[in-house]
Amino acid sequence: MKYRKLGASDLEISEISLGSWLTFGVGVQADAARACVDRAFDLGINFIDTANVYGRGAAESFLGEALSGRKRDSYVLATKVWGQMSDTDQGLSRTQILKQMDASLTRLKTDFVDLYQCHRYDPATPLEETMEALSEVVRAGKARWIGFSEWSPEQIEAAFALPGVERFVSSQPQYSLLFRRPEQKVIPISAANGVSQIVWSPLAQGVLSGKYRPGAQPAADTRAASDSMSSPIQGWMRPEVLEAVQKLKPLAEEAGCSLSQFSLAWVLREPNVASAIVGASRPEQLDENAAASGLTVDPALFAQAEAIVAGLRRAA
Repeated sequence: MKYRKLGASDLEISEISLGSWLTFGVGVQADAARACVDRAFDLGINFIDTANVYGRGAAESFLGEALSGRKRDSYVLATKVWGQMSDTDQGLSRTQILKQMDASLTRLKTDFVDLYQCHRYDPATPLEETMEALSEVVRAGKARWIGFSEWSPEQIEAAFALPGVERFVSSQPQYSLLFRRPEQKVIPISAANGVSQIVWSPLAQGVLSGKYRPGAQPAADTRAASDSMSSPIQGWMRPEVLEAVQKLKPLAEEAGCSLSQFSLAWVLREPNVASAIVGASRPEQLDENAAASGLTVDPALFAQAEAIVAGLRRAA
């Protein structure tokens, strides 16, 4: 496993990281989820990403138990705030940030998180209030660094323009061969301001593994066939997308790797990406994905892949 520095922070995180959206505490049984966490450590994955809203606290609670026997300095732990936790609890107000930070720490069974991220932007709260509250959390020792997820370029620049507050070190965007929007503005702004990308959905919910074939029913043990995990993938399950993805397989074969590894290596070719988050329901999925770290692929093959999928969009 290779490691990259996270923005202007002092954190060195694994190029492949373990996520918990739709899986831990929700879509994957506890024993299987714990096996995935154990395998992640075996493979050198040190960055674990979650959020308070995943399973309304269930993912954090699972990780609190699963990590409780490990040395705190053996992993980098990130969670998020903003999502709706009750009828009255949501957003990035000072009250919510302080309340949700403490609740997350309780569930995670730790005194601090390494990275506390704004899950989305909160237009109902003044940005100054949000940044001051995040700064308060850092200065209290409850979070070491802060980040954002899916903020617009204008929102990012506005945060950096505020004086006297802690600065973001991470951005968590959707980014993959099939979804390249961050390249336009978010990555350039981030690179200029000491921010690295921690990418979610680098395999487009698994579509870029090539396991879904046009016109075929998804296998019973896949995300697309799961009642609890299938909704987000549906936007990619169109015939034209699946057909294009099948055309990528010969390129991966020429590169000497699986299509999943090829797709992850494509994401990691971007210097501003510190890590690609992968989900897993079985340990062997992590074995395959972790092998993408440090993988060298001919840029000409990446260029061919980009041409094959050019113009494809995720359905709403």
